Amino acid sequence: MKMDVVIDQPVIEAERFVLRPLRTSDAGLIGLYAGDERVARMTSSIPHPLPPGTVEAFIARVHAADRTEDVWAMDATGAGGPELMGVITLRRLGRSQGEVSFWVAPAFWNGQIATAAVAALVEANPRDRSAHFATVLQDNAASARVLTKCGFRYLGDAEVYCVARGATVPTWTYSRTRD
Repeated sequence: MKMDVVIDQPVIEAERFVLRPLRTSDAGLIGLYAGDERVARMTSSIPHPLPPGTVEAFIARVHAADRTEDVWAMDATGAGGPELMGVITLRRLGRSQGEVSFWVAPAFWNGQIATAAVAALVEANPRDRSAHFATVLQDNAASARVLTKCGFRYLGDAEVYCVARGATVPTWTYSRTRD
């Protein structure tokens, strides 16, 4: 029998769903959704195709006691919806800052899921960060709109290596300071 690890991470209420810590049972849906090339190409770190064991290693990493990021599933089962619609991450940075990243499965695009998740995470501020940063690929205008709707302000351009594309791509960086 394999049991989920209990980690020090709160459940956060969003408008139509909750953000809850990942469970080992999420591996199948994460693999299905993150393995979609449309998702992987809009992140810097998800490879495509997804190598075997990648999702299980990811879940093990986010359950580690010495982790530097918290990862939540966007879970609407409490409202009769899907168990996992996407993932949102808060990586701890120095000087009480954090970096937010997220992806939503294509089946749930254009449903304001990402906007609700980012708004809930920043509002809850579970790690008491004084500032949040986020970076989006410049050809992902939808994610840029999510950030601006949630009060993030444009900081500047940069570049990042995108594993799925096998190339360096231009990005936009945003920040939001504590209200």
